[in-house]
Amino acid sequence: MITQTSISIVDMMTPGQSLKDNETLVSAGGLFELGFFSPGSSKSRYVGIWYKKVSSRTVVWVANRESPLFDRSGVLIFSDQGILTIVNSTRSVVWSSNTSTTVQNPVAQLLETGNLVVKDRKPENILWQSFDYPCDNVLAGMKIGKNFITGFESYISSWKSSDDPAPGQFSWRIDPTGFPQLLVRKGTEIVYRAGSWNGLYFTRRKPNNKPNPVYSCQFIYDTNEVSYKCELLNNSVISRYAMNPSGLLQRFMWNERKQEWEIFATSQADQCAVYGLCGAYASCNPDSSSAPCSCLEGFVPKSPTSVDWSDGCVRRTPLVCDGGGDGFVKYTRLQLPDTSKSWANKTMSLKECEEMCLANCSCTAYANLDMVSATGCLLWFDELIDMTEFAADGQDLYIRLAKSEIGKPGLEQNPIH
Repeated sequence: MITQTSISIVDMMTPGQSLKDNETLVSAGGLFELGFFSPGSSKSRYVGIWYKKVSSRTVVWVANRESPLFDRSGVLIFSDQGILTIVNSTRSVVWSSNTSTTVQNPVAQLLETGNLVVKDRKPENILWQSFDYPCDNVLAGMKIGKNFITGFESYISSWKSSDDPAPGQFSWRIDPTGFPQLLVRKGTEIVYRAGSWNGLYFTRRKPNNKPNPVYSCQFIYDTNEVSYKCELLNNSVISRYAMNPSGLLQRFMWNERKQEWEIFATSQADQCAVYGLCGAYASCNPDSSSAPCSCLEGFVPKSPTSVDWSDGCVRRTPLVCDGGGDGFVKYTRLQLPDTSKSWANKTMSLKECEEMCLANCSCTAYANLDMVSATGCLLWFDELIDMTEFAADGQDLYIRLAKSEIGKPGLEQNPIH
């Protein structure tokens, strides 16, 4: 909780200025505030950023999340070199912004976006920003992803608990292995996969034809970086993504009339959101009234007597590979499989994609890369895992089978045409 009486100063610090425990910075429009606080029932002190206009005082960023202060004698100092540091009662540094570049006229400013920036006053060149070091919240304009040139990665991680903002077990990040996809991990284990970008959205999202009234989102993937960020279309809307200590990822919107956060969307909203629930070569139907898992066409359960689908399915007939003995079955309305062992090309046609897959004995499926333009090629080179069936929309996936299996009666599951 943030209950202390504070003295608010301007949104900016200049070299030599400091911020004591009872002082805060407030963004120019009054939306965000920066200062010292104690989370939950903890008495430890941290420097953080929270919504000032929101009655619940929701903290969205913490500087010294792994290095708490144990009394109210801490000070946030802005040096002549443009470095922010938090010092304790003995003047030992517990946290620093580690700005690598020094300038003549640096300032530290809390922006109306919730971003704390260190910049050169003229020209306005940003040297360091809190948006590069997210905690458990993603705000509008904040980018997550990886810079391939420097190796720097931005991602969010859960708090350990509501009383401890130190990084917890869960993280939400873009994995650039294969064709990049958005994942929630518990340690190194994938627990939820938002999927790969299809030109409109990440494939796990239940599709609809309505434009997003809140955000405009951008996905970048080139030789320099892979990144994802969203901007608010209406600045009067207060909205954020947040990951709780249990790894649940939700989008909240502030209801001014009710004076409370309302959940706008939950990523892990159904049983099919559990990563790999049905195992290899099986799909998951969130609307199924019975068992959600079923084998794809031409595949049978690996463990027919087991109620646990984690073993997945296996081919009923091995692939022939040579001599044109294989073909493809088209599935529609799918969330595409895990792309960590895939290959992508932005310019190839779907026909070229099919030919390339057929010519490679290791290729198991193909699809269009971009759903908007129906162009590009995405190839899979391993078992197909973590697929979800949608009642409408979704994407087409062409799965490789021995030709003798295609159209065969008595299948475990007929393809959704």
